[in-house]
Amino acid sequence: MTRPRPRTRIQQKNRETILAAALDVFSQQGFRGATLDQISEAAGLSKPNLLYYFPSKEAIHAELLDNLLDIWLQPLRDLDPMGEPMTELLRYVRRKLDMSRDMPRESRLFANEVLQGAPRIGAQLNGPLKALVDEKAAVLQEWMDDGRLSAVPPQHLLFSIWALTQHYADFDMQVRAVLGPDHDPFDEAGAFLDTLFRRLLAPDRSRPPSP
Repeated sequence: MTRPRPRTRIQQKNRETILAAALDVFSQQGFRGATLDQISEAAGLSKPNLLYYFPSKEAIHAELLDNLLDIWLQPLRDLDPMGEPMTELLRYVRRKLDMSRDMPRESRLFANEVLQGAPRIGAQLNGPLKALVDEKAAVLQEWMDDGRLSAVPPQHLLFSIWALTQHYADFDMQVRAVLGPDHDPFDEAGAFLDTLFRRLLAPDRSRPPSP
């Protein structure tokens, strides 16, 4: 079997340029609204040149989503069952908030795909993502059963973390319009979310853990 030839430095650079440009376009226009002409213009490459690297808009979008999902799930993978529960949860919240600050385009790309019914990542959501959430929900439930965290539905706890952190990326313009130019929403959000989840999850020491 003939192995594919390794990409040259220029080829790799052009692929990265196309993907970065496509991320801008898809995060603003959504998959349906984005066109190859828009992507090639944003990349500063001709459309035939773009098609040399990617055969279609779908191929570009699929590669972006594949790369994103791996990055997006890493903070949850890193939730350590052997760690101190409150520390692990608050670290997870902070990492998700930092990703919204540093990767707003990626957050909007993911949100747009899910809002459209996840036609291109449905298998990943029902497969690897669900398996990971089930695994970590079991860890959270064990911590709660041991009285180390207040008892709340663990999957809904994760949903609330996703919603409260990704809101700052997906609704950035609204957040900044409401807060005004003199506020850094992420500084304030970090302190607020820390307090919110610390109070929500602080164990009730007057109640014995479940047997």
